[in-house]
Amino acid sequence: MTSTDGGSLVRVHNFSVSLDGFGVGEGQTLDEPFGHAGSRLLDWALPTRTFQRMGFHGQGPGTVGVDEAFAGQWGTHVGVEIMGRNKFGPQRGPWADHEWKGWWGDNPPFHTPCIVLTHHVRPPLTMEGGTVIHFLNADPATALARARDLAGGLDVRIGGGTSTIREFLRADLIDELHIVVVPIILGREKSQDEGAVAAVSAPLNLAVFALVSPIQRVTMS
Repeated sequence: MTSTDGGSLVRVHNFSVSLDGFGVGEGQTLDEPFGHAGSRLLDWALPTRTFQRMGFHGQGPGTVGVDEAFAGQWGTHVGVEIMGRNKFGPQRGPWADHEWKGWWGDNPPFHTPCIVLTHHVRPPLTMEGGTVIHFLNADPATALARARDLAGGLDVRIGGGTSTIREFLRADLIDELHIVVVPIILGREKSQDEGAVAAVSAPLNLAVFALVSPIQRVTMS
């Protein structure tokens, strides 16, 4: 498939937000990548066959069905991921050092080039399994052009977080958008829905999957 501009598709997959529009909780640390949300934003995905094969949350056979049908599209025909710095790590400002290599250990699940958008560029980071992480200070259009250079004709995945996805939506650069609405309320100060998002003229293949379960309000302990 190709995007409306004739290039490879730009896709968002398996991105979970709370009912009040947050993709991460408060109190994010090196040990708690989702802050006070814990694993709740990914409770729908962690049991699936795709996530179990990644080995981060168990190594069972995994479930199949609707959740797996969505989860399994995460890596299909994807040649590169673009992510915001907050997805790579919780540090702010200039890098204190280059020891931090992301949340995922020495062999991240991507197995493709990745681009981390940051104001503080550092040398590329080569990991196991074919993952090479590039650090780029660029607007969405420039970042996308660089990503397509790295993608080898395959699609570009926008991995988050919420600010990064919002910036690409504002720039009218996303072709497919899969947002999972999880029935929890995180109650932080800024959300995915904050600020006006300009109308997207390109047709979007929009899949929104809401879990059917009671709403929970998650508070800091």
